[in-house]
Amino acid sequence: MVAPVPASVVDRVKAVPGATDVRGVVAADGARLIGGNGKVVTSFGPPQLGENWLGEGDLVTLREGRGPQADDEIVVNAALAKTAGVRVGDRVGVLTLSPKKEFTLVGVFGYSGGRDSVGGVNEVAFTTPVAQRLMLGKPDVFSNVTARATGGTTPEALRDEVARALDGGYEVKTGDQLADDASAGLKEGLSFFNKILLGFAAVALLVGTFLILNTFSIIVAQRTRELALMRAIGASGRQVIGSVVLEAIAVGLVASVLGLAAGIGVGALLAYLFGKLAGGLTLAGLGVPPAAVIGAFAVGLLITVVAALLPAVRAARIPPIAAMQDVATPDRPLTKVTVGGAVVTGIGAVLLFLGLGGHAGDSTLATILGGVLFAFIGVALLTPVISRPVVALLGAIFSWSVPGKLGRLNSGRNPRRTAITAAALMVGIALVTGVTVILDSAKGSISALAEDTIKAELVISGNTSGPRPASFDPAVLEKTAAIPGVQLVDGEYGDMATVGGKRTWVAASSNVAALERIFGAKATAGDISRLAPDQMLLSSDTAKDRNLSVGSTVPVQLSRGDARTYTVSGIYESSQLTNPVMLPVQATVDFANPQPSQGFVQLAPGTPVGAVQPQVERLLADSPEVSVADRAAFIEQQTSQLDTPLRMIQILLALAIVIAVLGIVNTLALSVLERTRELGLLRAIGLRRAQTMRMITVEAVVISVFGALLGVVVGTGLGAAVVRALRDEGITDLVLPWGQMVTFLVLAAIVGVVAAVLPAIRAARINVLGAIAHD
Repeated sequence: MVAPVPASVVDRVKAVPGATDVRGVVAADGARLIGGNGKVVTSFGPPQLGENWLGEGDLVTLREGRGPQADDEIVVNAALAKTAGVRVGDRVGVLTLSPKKEFTLVGVFGYSGGRDSVGGVNEVAFTTPVAQRLMLGKPDVFSNVTARATGGTTPEALRDEVARALDGGYEVKTGDQLADDASAGLKEGLSFFNKILLGFAAVALLVGTFLILNTFSIIVAQRTRELALMRAIGASGRQVIGSVVLEAIAVGLVASVLGLAAGIGVGALLAYLFGKLAGGLTLAGLGVPPAAVIGAFAVGLLITVVAALLPAVRAARIPPIAAMQDVATPDRPLTKVTVGGAVVTGIGAVLLFLGLGGHAGDSTLATILGGVLFAFIGVALLTPVISRPVVALLGAIFSWSVPGKLGRLNSGRNPRRTAITAAALMVGIALVTGVTVILDSAKGSISALAEDTIKAELVISGNTSGPRPASFDPAVLEKTAAIPGVQLVDGEYGDMATVGGKRTWVAASSNVAALERIFGAKATAGDISRLAPDQMLLSSDTAKDRNLSVGSTVPVQLSRGDARTYTVSGIYESSQLTNPVMLPVQATVDFANPQPSQGFVQLAPGTPVGAVQPQVERLLADSPEVSVADRAAFIEQQTSQLDTPLRMIQILLALAIVIAVLGIVNTLALSVLERTRELGLLRAIGLRRAQTMRMITVEAVVISVFGALLGVVVGTGLGAAVVRALRDEGITDLVLPWGQMVTFLVLAAIVGVVAAVLPAIRAARINVLGAIAHD
């Protein structure tokens, strides 16, 4: 948190030649308005600013009412008024650094251009003294000071003059510099998001590579006689390769153009939606960076050509004699591909061992990603040798009828083709399964640790909707302690601070005895049962890392106030539920939020939870962000936060699974075309249309279930390896999501049925006589 600027700085800036319209500004995130429905208006992204009202100007205009004049008056922007369902004249509650306070809404303001807000920000404006006290925690301070340059003075000249007047004690920037810094910060924040999206795009490209490889393999197999004729009339192997590669380049160019156009369209749509959600934010024109265009064509062409290269080489090896006879591509031995798959899988295993074991240094992430990539490619190469027995076993389920037997035989007749098609689906399913194993194991480990450690029957906590966690009035703790049957109450505070020159999370407890009695902490040195105002406690890991012991003195700079020196009075054993640094409760006055964010209530033996919980809920009536729950419900609430990233990952990986499904459709369609004569003969000897469709459907279901089964097995293995590597980080329990695994297999069967619809209809509509005469 940036230190506030004293009010005296405003007067010093006013005295600078060339400075006009000098204003002290209070603007801090964390002002949450309670709407007309009694619930706190939340924000997922844009800040919720608490400000001082500076009047109307070129940008800000009042739409209703007037500005605040009394300490119990506020104005809000139009976007917040609409969301909260409040009107001028209403009495509303506002949560800030202090407990809930009531205000009269005396005005609603908007921005030039008819905008209700800027960037979707919710704003509550108080009088200046109230804003200073509620948002900055002390009077006569501001977040920043703004000034305009008079005519004849450039912004740069005014900046330099102000910096000299303030003796370099403050950072001074022009408006353009501030805008550039904000833009750079936004780009830096989005860069992480971009990397995540690029990672999922890479997965989609990997799956697409399997699809292209399979397509060109089938096309080359179907054109064996044509390519052999080319060889017979003098075409060299290099020319045959060139013809296939040129075909791949043409396909890649068309795909790149379509992909780039689709990407630009999706980007424009998302930008439009973002502008609407951000309160009518005016966005710059659509920008298509050259890197995006170059990258689209480079990746599209590279992936297509690389995927087509192997089939092209295979085509060049077709002997000219094949033109003289009706031959099929021979089923080559799987020895080489199996050995190659084993080697590549081994390389992936080694890379994963180095990365997950912490032996890769600064290249840990790259090593792990490389290991996953090699593992996927290796398993894909091993899939042909695996497919025969597994496909035969899966197909046996449908072998009770002739179409089922034929579908089983068709799905296993070309192991390479089946393997590539299944491998495309395997990648997406494996990643989803692996992530699910990791997150479910984390949830299970956290739940088990909390159940064993937390000795409190009730927990007070809230849902965070901004940079500051939900908090409540410390008086609630005292009143809760007075409830009959309550044995011990502890309030937990937290903040980021500079401890001994390093940024560290620090905590404070209203009852230090809870460290032992509620959280089961054990002292390794000194006394951890009490804490004087000038003392601090450390976890054993923190003490070891910083070479501190009982009696050591440590300077601490909190979010507010001056730095203070504390003496280490005790050290407790580190665990996943203990904080690295514990300060006395008196230090919370200088925390960014001086209110507790959690409370733990231990009941006397024999006291029913149902008798105490309603009483605590009544005490929290003025803290709508906060609620009280029993221990099991609290643990469930905390672990459920892992469900959100899991859902996001599943949604993003759905694209790769959709591509894999298209691969199954494409493979079946080409396979039907390749087997036109065979299908005609089957129809001629009595196979009905419905039986033909069932045969194609069985083939699709067997391939898709095989791919999903492979993905579940590989994903479980990768997830288990990660969980094992994270044992020292607290993930100690391996939890396998059996329910989701079965769901994946069932969905794969459904996907197979859907994927078979069009190819099956095409096969059923084949003209029998024309198919028999097909060459």
